[in-house]
Amino acid sequence: MIDLNDYFDPVSLERTGFENLAENAGFPHNIAIHTENEPLRGIHGFKVAILGVPDGRNSPDHGSSGAPDAIRRQLYSLARVPGKTKITDLGNMKQGVAFSDTLAGLTDVLCHLIGESVFPVIIGGSSALTAAIDRAFSRLKIKYTLTAVDPRIDYSSSAEVPDSFSWLNRITGNSKSTFSHYINIGYQTYLNDQQVINRFTRRNSDMIRIGDVRQAIYLTEPYFRDSDAALFDISAVRQSDAPGTAVPSPNGFYGEEICLLSRYAGISDNLKVFALFDVNPRFDVREQTSGLAAQIIWFLMEGFSQKQYETPSLSGNNSGRFIKYHVRVTDLEDDLIFVRSNLTERWWIELEDSNNNKVYVACSHDDYLKANRNEVPDRVVRSADRLKS
Repeated sequence: MIDLNDYFDPVSLERTGFENLAENAGFPHNIAIHTENEPLRGIHGFKVAILGVPDGRNSPDHGSSGAPDAIRRQLYSLARVPGKTKITDLGNMKQGVAFSDTLAGLTDVLCHLIGESVFPVIIGGSSALTAAIDRAFSRLKIKYTLTAVDPRIDYSSSAEVPDSFSWLNRITGNSKSTFSHYINIGYQTYLNDQQVINRFTRRNSDMIRIGDVRQAIYLTEPYFRDSDAALFDISAVRQSDAPGTAVPSPNGFYGEEICLLSRYAGISDNLKVFALFDVNPRFDVREQTSGLAAQIIWFLMEGFSQKQYETPSLSGNNSGRFIKYHVRVTDLEDDLIFVRSNLTERWWIELEDSNNNKVYVACSHDDYLKANRNEVPDRVVRSADRLKS
């Protein structure tokens, strides 16, 4: 057991931008806020914990360290999130003397929160902080899938010290890591080394280019449903919508699209941690980026408040909730078995792992329709290969 007061500085409500705190319809009335007058008294009963990590080291510049407070100013001016989800704002993590100290502290906090079934929402800070997420899952011995909404695959064959452009080096190169599967949503081909793309494709990673996402953004929902961690790099948004980042790009997601992706992350009943990284207020224009970042978190919370916990099972109390569909595909020896929820109309496919245990992988109605056209969906091929390896 840890004392969270040792890890966090309280939120300062005297700063400008918190004028709406007194309004009952405002976002802050959803949450318990750690202030100087209200110290942390534990997390029992809370479902979500917001934590700022103002450490921008190991990134192109240190400007992202100012992001947590800039985003809070915008977040606390938004409307109240629907529902009765109990949320706490733990404040900002105390920055370590070295970046490794911050990673160690964040790892402790994440282990504590995940172990208590509290959903952490990290406001960074640099995406190099992802190393703490990996350490937490590994310490808890949880095999995990990580989804990154990021224009870059943050891996570099030449990096000596992992940073915000190479944090995947630390994870994939760690033999003690419980990292299992990488998903990238929205990568931009011209920003990535083709050899890196090929490297992760060979690992049966799910890599979805931004053009493919934008053609049918709803098809990304199953990826979040199977994810344990979701990381949003604000540079995935085009510069016109989010100028406040050290590495802006003229192309990227629109603000509405990134908020919809965040909502998909929120409704995932498997997701255990969410992080938003690399907002840099020094480059922002009229707080446009911090305002969008606040809305990303708002839509995450709105999705979280409406999530349905369900696992495909055709026995016991769930016998009427799911329907199985057997689809015959010419090139396959066995039928493809799809499962649909009567409640949410979400889809899964039934596969087997290397021990011949049934595993339900999230998929879409489009995958089912594709199988009915005598085609094997790409998602099925990658998932089957990964489960058997």
